Amino acid sequence: MAEGHAKPNHEYHLVDPSPWPILGAIGAFMMAFGGIMWFRAIVLFDAKPGSYIFGAGVIFVLYVMASWWLDVIKEAEHEGHHTRVVAIGLRYGMILFIASEVMFFVAWFWAFFDASLDANEKIQYARVAFTGGHWPPKGIEAIDPWHLPLLNTLILLTSATTVTWGHHALLNNDRANLKNGLIITILLGVAFTCCQAYEFASAPFTFKGSIFGSTFFMATGFHGFHVIIGTIFLTVCLVRVFAGQFTPQRHLGFEFAAWYWHFVDVVWLFLFSCIYVWGTWGAPMEH
Repeated sequence: MAEGHAKPNHEYHLVDPSPWPILGAIGAFMMAFGGIMWFRAIVLFDAKPGSYIFGAGVIFVLYVMASWWLDVIKEAEHEGHHTRVVAIGLRYGMILFIASEVMFFVAWFWAFFDASLDANEKIQYARVAFTGGHWPPKGIEAIDPWHLPLLNTLILLTSATTVTWGHHALLNNDRANLKNGLIITILLGVAFTCCQAYEFASAPFTFKGSIFGSTFFMATGFHGFHVIIGTIFLTVCLVRVFAGQFTPQRHLGFEFAAWYWHFVDVVWLFLFSCIYVWGTWGAPMEH
């Protein structure tokens, strides 16, 4: 038995059996099943339980995510499994994850440009009827990009500098500036979310009112969701900083959070320039 638990003579990490993949799949199924029942208002046993099933699935998935990531932290901090080779594999995994997120946003940009660049396409009869054959569509009062959207752009660009400041502080083992950089970045992320929530609430168009509104809210709304995820990611890193878990040599969690935050910043620059500025050119602006 002692030999069975001896440290292997290689740098790879062979993970122990874990319940989290199958439990995560069950939670995702609950979300999908409940979401379909909720959106379709399906009646089951004289009730409409879709929203409750969906909510239970969300809570279950969040529990699985937190538990799974706590296991990963334990493997790194207490069991020493994150060797140099394992760290390289984790970096490749994060790069591929961000690449998949890039393609996710490519889909929304594709939908936007397909509608805006071919607004007068004759075979798209319904589209021409809604757009009037030009972009922005007829009757659309757009959000002025040089007010709240510009402010949000400045907020995110500033947050990119503060998270980089924190990263460099960590590399130099400057714990005070590391904490300051993270705290300021998190506050800027919260400020961005609040500004975008106000913008959405006061928008002069709706999601289902036109193809302009649907493409706008899908692209910018999912970006806002990613900002919330990034803010939570950085908050977890801040908690781990206070727990003394990061060192200048070992800080993959913080490094991945910084990569993710820079990805969110870059996507916003494309959203601001393409959808807010170019996409509303010539439309009457909200006052």
